[in-house]
Amino acid sequence: MANTPLAHALAAAAHGFRVIPLTRAKLPAVRSPHHHDPVPLPCRGACGRLGHGVHDASAAPEAIRALFAAAPWATGYGIACGCAPHHLIGVDLDLKHEGRIDGAAALDRLARRYAFTVPRTVTVLTPRGGRHLWLCGPPGLTVPNSAGRIAPGIDIRGTGGYLVGPGSATSRGRYRLASGSPAWRPAPAPPALLGLLRPPVRTPPGRTTPRPATGGTSGRDAALVGFVRESQEGRRNDRLFWAACRAYETGSGEELAPALIEAALHTGLTRREAEATVASAARNTARHPLPPAA
Repeated sequence: MANTPLAHALAAAAHGFRVIPLTRAKLPAVRSPHHHDPVPLPCRGACGRLGHGVHDASAAPEAIRALFAAAPWATGYGIACGCAPHHLIGVDLDLKHEGRIDGAAALDRLARRYAFTVPRTVTVLTPRGGRHLWLCGPPGLTVPNSAGRIAPGIDIRGTGGYLVGPGSATSRGRYRLASGSPAWRPAPAPPALLGLLRPPVRTPPGRTTPRPATGGTSGRDAALVGFVRESQEGRRNDRLFWAACRAYETGSGEELAPALIEAALHTGLTRREAEATVASAARNTARHPLPPAA
C-alpha cells in the first residue's frame, strides 16, 4: 500500500491536512449523491452522504478510508485549503511556453515590487513544469480562489479550493515533492503577499471610496501602470486588459484609466487601440462584478 493514493492521502492527514480522493482528471472522485435529483439543491454535506467534493475533506483515517472505498478508481488525492490547523494557501505557478506564461517569474517580480521574500516552503512539481507553493495563512482570513488575478500565470487556491497532493497520478503525469523541499511544513505567507490575496473591495454604485493622499497613485496602482509599460509586442493588449480589469475591480478604474492608456502608448499601441481595450475591461468588470467583501 506504500505507493497507493490512499497511502499518500493518509500520510498527508497524519500531518493535519484534510484530504479527498481525486480522479485522473484531478476532480473529486466520489460522485455527488444528488446527481439524479430533478433540481439539485446546493448541499455541502448536510445530507450526511459522501460526494460533496472538498466539503468531504477529512484528516480522520476512518473517514478517509471510507472515501477511498467509495471511489476505488481514485488515482490521487486533494488537500483542502483554508482549513485549520494550517489554513493552507496554494500558490499555483503555471509554465506555458506557447503563451510565454511563467508564474514563477511573475511571482519574483511581485516580490521585488512589493518588497517581500518568497519563503522556502513545501513545493510540489506539476506534470507540465509548473509548481505549487504551500503557505500558511492567519486564522480568520478568507482567501478567495482566483486565476491570474494577481498576475498572469499565478492561480491561488484558498478557502473552498484544494491542491493536488504529491504522489497523485493524473492523466498528464504525477505530482511530486520538489528536491530539497520541506515536507508537510508550509511556511507563513508574507504579509505583503497576503495583502495582494485579500478580496478586492467593491465600491457600491453611486458611492466613491476616499483615496489616501499619497501625492500620486497608490503602490498597487503604480504596479499596474508599470506592468502595462513593461509589455512586449504580442502581449500588449492582453496585459492592458488584465491591468484595467484589476483597476475596475478595486474601484480605481476611472481614475487610473488615463495612466494605463499612456503606459500602453509607450509600448506602441495606438490611442484608439488602448482606449478600446480599457473600455472593454470596464464592460467586462461591470458584467461580472466581484461579490462584496465580507
